[in-house]
Amino acid sequence: MTTLTTPTRPGHDARLRPVPWQRMAWVTWRQHRAALAGVAVFLGAVAVYLWLTGLRMHHAEAAYCHPASSIACAINFTGKYGETVIIVSIALQAVPALIGAFIGAPVLARELETGTFRYAWTQGIGRLRWTVGKLVLLAVTVTAAAGALTVLFAWYNQPWAAAGYVTPCSPRVFDLLGVAFAAWALAAFAIGALAGMVIRRAVPAIAATLAAYAGLAFATGLWLREHYITPLATSSPNPPGSASVISGWYTKGGTFAFGDHSTAIVNTVRQLCRAAGGRVRHGPHVLQQVFNVPQCLARHGYTRWASYQPGSRFWPFQWIEGGWLLALSVLLLAATVWLVRRRAA
Repeated sequence: MTTLTTPTRPGHDARLRPVPWQRMAWVTWRQHRAALAGVAVFLGAVAVYLWLTGLRMHHAEAAYCHPASSIACAINFTGKYGETVIIVSIALQAVPALIGAFIGAPVLARELETGTFRYAWTQGIGRLRWTVGKLVLLAVTVTAAAGALTVLFAWYNQPWAAAGYVTPCSPRVFDLLGVAFAAWALAAFAIGALAGMVIRRAVPAIAATLAAYAGLAFATGLWLREHYITPLATSSPNPPGSASVISGWYTKGGTFAFGDHSTAIVNTVRQLCRAAGGRVRHGPHVLQQVFNVPQCLARHGYTRWASYQPGSRFWPFQWIEGGWLLALSVLLLAATVWLVRRRAA
């Protein structure tokens, strides 16, 4: 007998074709739509609050704060909204950390923890498309949302800047303005994604993301940011109004005497100015009340110096901070992709 066989068509590839990128974006949306919807609702509520409160503050500043030193401004504007603005700015500082913890950390950790990533790879998605498709879409989304919120907060904060109560370089608002807020949101997301890949469990990855982000944010605000550009120094008692003063110190005869927060200033003032009147008690704040410390020290040949960053450096500082945060984010996301390709199996 002769067996008949049907020849296969040449060039036919039985392998699964890679899933198109647009379909991977749809899958990512379907998987994370609840978290993204939660972020949208939260940021939407914040935006509505900023808009309604900002309208009232703009009206109060225009009606009572010309000049800004008037009693009416202090009662109807500063006294009414001052604490609220401080609380709002502090609360907004936590938004990038929440994005990193609840959007970035679970994006890979949840599937790695449950093992469902293996099923995704058998559907023709593959490691690279699975990782990049998730990370890029979510990173762009959270960065755009943070950028939109920055625009609204800049408008919300405008009455306080116009009245001279806050400068753009102030630590309380600097990373909520310009490009910094969006850059911090992206960096937080990248930290969370890498933590999720390394730890592979959602809850520990969330905790690690919050700790890592907090450490980076505090280190930047306390030490790194003020040294982006070499500070200027002045012996004027009144630095420019928009300047951010970094530190102060005293000199005598051209040599360093002591710093603003040194205990030596207490002992010196106690010795030199005891005759100024009143009983000298302990503590620099008490001394400031009993004596005019700068004038007292100036009469005895001490010169006070202050290092500061002028307000004109706001945008250079913004681009520097946004640049290194963007580079850090790209590096962390690239490390996440590399770990997926090398270790996820």
